[in-house]
Amino acid sequence: MQTNHENSTILKRLEDYSTPLCIAKTEQGWEIVETKDIGATGNGNRRFLYVPAVLPNEFGAPGFKKAHRVQYAYIMGDMANGISSARLVIEAGKAGMLGFFGAGGLRLSKIEEAVDTIEKELQGKSYGFNLLHNPFDPKMEERTVELYLRKGVVRVCAAAYVEITPSLVHYRAKGLQRDNNGQIIPKNHIFAKISRSEVARAFMSPAPRDILEDLAKQGKITREEAERASLIPMAEDITAEADSAGHTDRRPFVTLIPTMLALREEIKQKYKYAQEIRIGGAGGIATPHALAGAFSMGVDYVLTGSINQACVEADTSEIAKKMLAKAEPHDVKMAPAADMFEMGVQVQVLKFGTLFPMRAEKLYQLYNNYPALDSLPEGEKNSLEKNLFKKSLSDVWKETAEFFQKVDPEQIEKAKQNAHHKMALVFRWYLGKSSKWAKNGDLSRQADYQIWCGPAMGSFNEWVKGTFLENLANRKVVVVAHNLLRGAAILTRLNFLALQGFPLPSSAYRIEPVV
Repeated sequence: MQTNHENSTILKRLEDYSTPLCIAKTEQGWEIVETKDIGATGNGNRRFLYVPAVLPNEFGAPGFKKAHRVQYAYIMGDMANGISSARLVIEAGKAGMLGFFGAGGLRLSKIEEAVDTIEKELQGKSYGFNLLHNPFDPKMEERTVELYLRKGVVRVCAAAYVEITPSLVHYRAKGLQRDNNGQIIPKNHIFAKISRSEVARAFMSPAPRDILEDLAKQGKITREEAERASLIPMAEDITAEADSAGHTDRRPFVTLIPTMLALREEIKQKYKYAQEIRIGGAGGIATPHALAGAFSMGVDYVLTGSINQACVEADTSEIAKKMLAKAEPHDVKMAPAADMFEMGVQVQVLKFGTLFPMRAEKLYQLYNNYPALDSLPEGEKNSLEKNLFKKSLSDVWKETAEFFQKVDPEQIEKAKQNAHHKMALVFRWYLGKSSKWAKNGDLSRQADYQIWCGPAMGSFNEWVKGTFLENLANRKVVVVAHNLLRGAAILTRLNFLALQGFPLPSSAYRIEPVV
């Protein structure tokens, strides 16, 4: 009869994921045997099970790792306001992973400073930068693209896009060449973060011809670059983003990934690309189970986000990290977005320990119900000034006007002509400030912290409970990444064994992180 001790020995050997394992079933139970014994004579009624080696650096598409010169098909995502810091990107690059700097919401001088820092430290290793769509400030997008082209940033993560813009096409088309075999070689790579089929279709398709024509007429790209861009996809890396932090449609991962895989095949048939389109998975990637599941579904790479925000290298306050470390999967809520407030676009944020989601929703309700600040009932106005803004609405407008005078004076002129637009800018003051209060750890405004967060954060906290990673001081992005990949490798081996009929106890699926 098989003993628990013998079974536990087998399960322990599975943790050595770099070594194949052969198990035989006899009348006495299960035992580990040498692989050479499988074909030996005299085995009688013995049944053999085989578990291959599963290496963390073998997950994902080889083409992804080759194209981006990384060891692992693992991305650390681009949390805005520089929360995905230069330090985080550098650590990822040195570990053979791909990190994206969170450029969204930062001034160009800060972005350029980060480029210089990362480039100096990584010395040719791969990295990327965020490119955040803002329909209300397309000039910022254009200036950011010009900066990336000038500084030689060859990977961007295009986030929150609903359509292809001239700036995106400019970035993609610039520098396109043909090799000796006539194949088009992209210089600049776009990682499109999407959750809707129509947006994915646009990024999988070539750049719109009318935009290419306009860019060529303006002299921003050559006619040859325009012709080459019309023959390749806008993005070869499509990150299918499920229920995530920040901008999200909260799509279920298990339905989103098959949809994107099917769409890729449709697009490949239509355009007959020489290039491969890769599909990545994001949103909910926080445990070994999630990684193993994502790769088993066929994704070419994975992207983590929320969990990195509570790591040592994230550029946010310790108090925000402590709040994140206490979150459970249900401690998140949708709230109005600062950058697309008027459109009703929402972002997913932490609701544990903060009143921001409810207060932001109140602002959006007032915006929809009243045409101007002057039309607000006196009680509502007093409540806003006392509880949210902690200053008069006139003072908020003065501060807002001073800001836009520096970055986008057209907004001030528009507000003078449109009282409802002025109202939106004043309300966006609170939405914009709230994320910075959280990042800077302003204790006087803790009740107003806007912390972008998906349910993955709570899932991660459950996984690391009682282990060394429960301590924030030990949560380093590379340590977290290696543990997720290690756990996924072990779980994959467990599944190989289970599919062959080996009786696994439920405890076998508890893969604890190791130092």
